[in-house]
Amino acid sequence: MKSNNTGKGRRDFLKNAGAGGLSLAALTTAPFREQIAYATQNVRTDSHPSELRITDMRVCSVLRTPIIRIYTNQGLIGHGDVRDIGDHRYALMLKSRILGENPCNVEKIFRIIKQFGYHGRQGGGVSGVETALWDLAGKAYGVPVYQLLGGKYRDLVRIYCDTTSSSDPQEFANRLKERVDRGYTALKMDVGIGLIADIPGTLVNAEFWQNQPGGMSIWNRIPGSYSNTDHPFTRVQVTEKGIEKFVEFFAVMRETIGYEIPVGVDHLGHFGVNEAIKLCRAMEPYTMAYAEDLIPWYYTDMWRDITESTTTPTLTGEDIYLLDGFKELLDKRAVNMIHPDPVGDGGLLETKKIGDYAEQKGITMMMHHASSPVSLMAATHVAAATQNFSWLEHHFVDLEWYDDLVTGIEKPIVQDGYIKVPEKPGIGVELNEEVVRERMDRPPDNPNAPNHATGFFEPTPEWDEVRSWDRIWS
Repeated sequence: MKSNNTGKGRRDFLKNAGAGGLSLAALTTAPFREQIAYATQNVRTDSHPSELRITDMRVCSVLRTPIIRIYTNQGLIGHGDVRDIGDHRYALMLKSRILGENPCNVEKIFRIIKQFGYHGRQGGGVSGVETALWDLAGKAYGVPVYQLLGGKYRDLVRIYCDTTSSSDPQEFANRLKERVDRGYTALKMDVGIGLIADIPGTLVNAEFWQNQPGGMSIWNRIPGSYSNTDHPFTRVQVTEKGIEKFVEFFAVMRETIGYEIPVGVDHLGHFGVNEAIKLCRAMEPYTMAYAEDLIPWYYTDMWRDITESTTTPTLTGEDIYLLDGFKELLDKRAVNMIHPDPVGDGGLLETKKIGDYAEQKGITMMMHHASSPVSLMAATHVAAATQNFSWLEHHFVDLEWYDDLVTGIEKPIVQDGYIKVPEKPGIGVELNEEVVRERMDRPPDNPNAPNHATGFFEPTPEWDEVRSWDRIWS
């Protein structure tokens, strides 16, 4: 009976308040104080969005991913990632351009800073700031980011995971099977020509690149410098014996896990269009989900030649900045799928725009991701809000403490191959500061090794002042 009377009281309160029928005396009585508390329980008193202002930006690096933190005058903080192995200064140089701005004006601020991004890791600063702005806007208005992007199409986001490689095809297949046993429903395997480079008679012209100055991407495993040479200019070729050894990885993989699980292939090596077509055709009997980044993304016409010459789906996009960078690929239908990284392509709204534009062309959007859980969860919001989304990458499946870096969500983050879309305001997670302090990047013992250390969100006053005239027209 008490609950019924309370419910009646609430209805009467709202009715009388709407009619202007409550006196000051009535408002001071205990029953009506209870009703006022009930009616205003969801009103945020700690944030006034129209008066919110950015007061500071700092950074801390974990997993070679700079995590930026934007502070405000109302105590709200927002987080975002600079893309993995990116320079934290890509973000800090933007600080002087955004101080004093209202972070809820995301598009306005994005227009101010987007000129300072570019393709590859250079887009990480703009993307990280943009992500932190959405985190702040969601917290200020008390809604999850996906709602600010237009609402969601799905409650669960499908994850695909990379797999550590092996030169032994059966061992490689066993590692993929272990992923399946853990509940993942989409996989990727890094099968490059580097895995066959030690077998005589498999490659032509690879030896030419030995003993040349420079480094080689570790996943290609061919000595020499052509990792920094555009693919068409290496003139590396794969022989018939090389093709036979190459496809053995796919044959054993399918024998081990079957055909129900989609499996893509990445990091194939640096070679020209002819070899790309040759390898893609060789994959066709094994129904690979896609062949990724066969050549640099900006060779649009070459991509179209490859795509039109094989039934193996083609995929690229993780290094492209802004929708404008994708448009030619999409307009010419040069690839079958696109693969933007929201930590480098301009941020969350830009990724949504990329997906929407691809949808108009009938092309699926996957998402690349190899950064911290902050941007993994941010990407989950974009995935939820984009209709033609398929899979989101999780790059740290084997890192036991990865999930511990954040709080506020159910663990493990990935369950049965899916991430549940957060419902809390903003991105939906906060940093576990104790774990971040323990795991943050520190200066390497080798003075010649890359240094990603930044300390734990140390003050950055040296970035407070604008030192240039940024306008790009006269």
